[in-house]
Amino acid sequence: MTEKDLLRFTTTGSVDDGKSTLIGRLLYETKCVPLDQYDAIKKTSQKRGSGSVDLALLLDGLAAEREQGITIDVAYRYFETQKRKFIIADTPGHEQYTRNMVTGASTADLAIVLIDARNGVLIQSKRHGFLNSLLQIPKMLIAVNKMDLVGYSQEAFNQIVADYTDFAGKLDIDDITFIPVSALKGDNVTKKSEKMDWYKGPTLLELLEKTYVTANRNLIDFRFPVQNVIRPNLNFRGFAGKITSGSIKVGEEIIALPSQKQSKVKEIVTYDGNLEEAFSPMSVVLTLENEIDISRGDMIVRKNNLPSVGNIFDAIICWMDDTKVLNPKTAYFLKQTTNNTTAFVEEVYHKIDVNTLHRVKAPKVGLNEIAKIKVKTTAPLFFDSYKENKGTGSFILIDPLTYNTVAGGIIKKIRNTDVIEKPAYIPSEKEIGIVQKYTNLDPSMIQKMLIELNL
Repeated sequence: MTEKDLLRFTTTGSVDDGKSTLIGRLLYETKCVPLDQYDAIKKTSQKRGSGSVDLALLLDGLAAEREQGITIDVAYRYFETQKRKFIIADTPGHEQYTRNMVTGASTADLAIVLIDARNGVLIQSKRHGFLNSLLQIPKMLIAVNKMDLVGYSQEAFNQIVADYTDFAGKLDIDDITFIPVSALKGDNVTKKSEKMDWYKGPTLLELLEKTYVTANRNLIDFRFPVQNVIRPNLNFRGFAGKITSGSIKVGEEIIALPSQKQSKVKEIVTYDGNLEEAFSPMSVVLTLENEIDISRGDMIVRKNNLPSVGNIFDAIICWMDDTKVLNPKTAYFLKQTTNNTTAFVEEVYHKIDVNTLHRVKAPKVGLNEIAKIKVKTTAPLFFDSYKENKGTGSFILIDPLTYNTVAGGIIKKIRNTDVIEKPAYIPSEKEIGIVQKYTNLDPSMIQKMLIELNL
């Protein structure tokens, strides 16, 4: 029996757009709600005088959320169907909880943006689209909710499609799908709606089940940040970690950074036995054919496929500290993969108004604000741009006094690189085969595409 694959998706929307109700409907209709939990929310709904069970209560975990009827914290839920497993991050829609939304959406393969059919495209709807675009979520699904309150009007739906499509032209997202739903009534959530026979597309669940989960994963660039050195006895020395991207085989030539020492993979060791090949996101132990001085924070990569190495880069950050603002004169701890170093913010280029997408000149960056900055680290990092590789292109800033995480960041542009130069890149048959498996494109076209992506 083949293992079901996993889709991580996030839901965003304005207050009262029905995010929690939609996810509650998915959980209930896929029979992933325990009976005792369903009985509990049923009793709560009856106490409130609701005529039906309020499925939104399945996700409102905080007391303040239940009292106010809004989402404050990120709620993670799991469900599965016969075709796939799912992890949902129900994120807050209010602007004051931007940091919570960014956290919840950072690992998503797909984003669902809810829009109230009565209100149309609001500023908040555009803000959510921009943040999803910033995080390079490859597919966005626009669920036009509460269609029952506009008489299941095709004209109302078409107007929202036109308005959001016009705005989406400014975003870095190519795959956007629109679907009319009623989370409260269940229309087009898991079953086709008889009241919207003008809509010929799939249901929400069908779209989730058929979405490719590899669309935003780097299958080519092998990146292995070393988490620990395993030395149980004098005869074994291995390097443990999680493969951030790409794959590796026994016998392949590798380079260890920052030493630039070369070797070959001798063994790929796991708890269940040795492997001939390993790939992202597996956690493994690599042994090498010759002794190389490697420690935590170093990175093992394929010989002819190197990341950028430098200590100055441009980044987009979301400030998450509610007690302090960003101070360019302060030294922060920067954590990227398994590497830790000290970093300074050399310059704040501008803040980004997430409602209008306008750039705003401002010396300070506070809670929930998005800004483009210039970062300098005291030691070189091994990284790719976030667009190329989310695992090596993201980082967090930590306050050295409180050890609180004060910002999450993504690397946009490299300002300097060390002496390591990338050799001329020629895609291997294996790399072409991996891409062809998921795209069915002609091999010559794939080769040209991969060369252009690596220029």
